[in-house]
Amino acid sequence: MALRREPTARQVRLATELRRLRDAAGLAAREAAALLGVSPAQISQIEAALAGVSEKRLRRLAAHYVCTDEALVDALVAMATDRTRGWWEEYRGLLPTPFLDLAELEHHATYLREVALLYVPGLLQSEDYARAVYSFRVPELPAEDVETRVRHRMARRVIWEGPTPVPYEAVIHEAALRIRVGDRAASRAQLAGILEVSEADHVSVRVIPFDLDGFAGATSTMKYAGGTVPRLDTVVRDGPSGTTFVDSEAQLGAFRTLFRKVEAVSLDPARSRDFIHRLTKEL
Repeated sequence: MALRREPTARQVRLATELRRLRDAAGLAAREAAALLGVSPAQISQIEAALAGVSEKRLRRLAAHYVCTDEALVDALVAMATDRTRGWWEEYRGLLPTPFLDLAELEHHATYLREVALLYVPGLLQSEDYARAVYSFRVPELPAEDVETRVRHRMARRVIWEGPTPVPYEAVIHEAALRIRVGDRAASRAQLAGILEVSEADHVSVRVIPFDLDGFAGATSTMKYAGGTVPRLDTVVRDGPSGTTFVDSEAQLGAFRTLFRKVEAVSLDPARSRDFIHRLTKEL
């Protein structure tokens, strides 16, 4: 079987977890290979996400690694055997890989939480807002590329459709709501869109006003995606060097605590809706 040229973030995560299980068992790659009757190179390829692994081999590895967490093993098997070709595949070759990885992460998430300080979260952005964000990029993108990014961002909302929408919580600072990324009309429409979405049972939007005491989390921006088991949670952060997927157990614990701290100083959903209503009337 040919090796993968560009593994997805989900495939890399599976490979990472298998390597972590082996490390925890204190086994070298060659020892794991001997247990399966394969070459050490094959184990290295699996742990580099260059090659897949069957359910049978994965469960054998987990047993040899003395992993007794059945829920985790079942979740890893689901990742290894998943053959989903989601809507994001139509953008392969048109957008950078992180766009596709993010859509796939959201598709498989059991819940999503976001903290946004300067921009409205992508899942809540209107077309005009998203277009303004992508059009401001330096170096500038061709108009066609801007529109492709906007379509992709709008398509991500599919996670809210259907009989089992993904629960979503967002904490947004007043700064993100007040900054006019587009013109006044677009800003008003953006706030109205957030209000409409926030009425859904599976969506919770909280606001941190400027005049609320006790908020020192200027670096708290994050997207937190719940996995099938907590160990498979993922945090997505955007920075100058691009999008980063965070998945170490210690860091995940820190981000869970950080989200709770940010949530604790925000207005509750009802007061947040009232607050956004007032901002809309000021425009």
